[in-house]
Amino acid sequence: MGAGHDHGARALHAGARHRARLWWAAGLLTGFMLVEAAAAGLTGSLALLSDAGHMFTDVLAIAMTLAAITAAGRAGSDSARTFGLYRLEVLAALANAALLTLVAGFVVVQAVRRFTGPPEVPAGAMLLVALGGLAANLVAFALLRSGAKENIGVRGAYLEVIGDLLGSAGVIVAAVVIWLTGWAYADPIVAVGVALMILPRTFALGRSAVRILVQAAPHHVDVGAVRERLSAVPGVCDVHDLHVWTLTEGMEVASAHLRLEPAAELGAVLTVAREALHDEFAIEHATLQVEPAGAGGHCTPTGW
Repeated sequence: MGAGHDHGARALHAGARHRARLWWAAGLLTGFMLVEAAAAGLTGSLALLSDAGHMFTDVLAIAMTLAAITAAGRAGSDSARTFGLYRLEVLAALANAALLTLVAGFVVVQAVRRFTGPPEVPAGAMLLVALGGLAANLVAFALLRSGAKENIGVRGAYLEVIGDLLGSAGVIVAAVVIWLTGWAYADPIVAVGVALMILPRTFALGRSAVRILVQAAPHHVDVGAVRERLSAVPGVCDVHDLHVWTLTEGMEVASAHLRLEPAAELGAVLTVAREALHDEFAIEHATLQVEPAGAGGHCTPTGW
């Protein structure tokens, strides 16, 4: 016997309801990415090139998130995919983290090479483009902020926009320094600084995605406490084969075998157990298999 509820729609809607904001942010950043790339080529600024590269990953992050949300929505009625395609959003987040790490590495390598003889960079044009990039990223930041709290795919795009905000601010600082002092080393130094500042957030995003993909228990759920709570349900004398994992952001899943006492009421046990998982651990999708004790036998724990 088993019991469970499918609350997957909540996780899906968490990303889908932010689709329009994602489209607006993608369009805005795509346009300005092209401007920055062209300006980097004309001015020779590595800092601008770094910012354009980060903006490209912003756009790609949003595009992959949109694709994942769309695919997950369309797959909901596919009987061959009983959980839909929720994991696509997690895969998109992992790909974003890997790509951004590669871009940061490329910028660092190029910057180190430039330390031997940095080229002259027109500070005025560099500053103008950087200010525009800062404005574009501020708008994108505002568009994605609310969705980042609910969906890992949106959060991946949001974190990259934060990194690009820092990049634009760094380019502005470098442009001002070059303008006032003529010190050309400010350009590669800022490029390296921007690349290194975003790496911790990138690693955190990648770690979260990997944790979901390997089906580790959610960091906020104490599996031992879950076992103890289920064992305390009236009528339950043993809990084994307990598993807790995350299907996608906002969708925690659990399964367990409950061995019952001879006089236990099946319906009451399942109701109390499901309510405990929902109310105390925020686990909305639970599959519980019960194992009634033999007639006239003793309910002895079978172990884990």
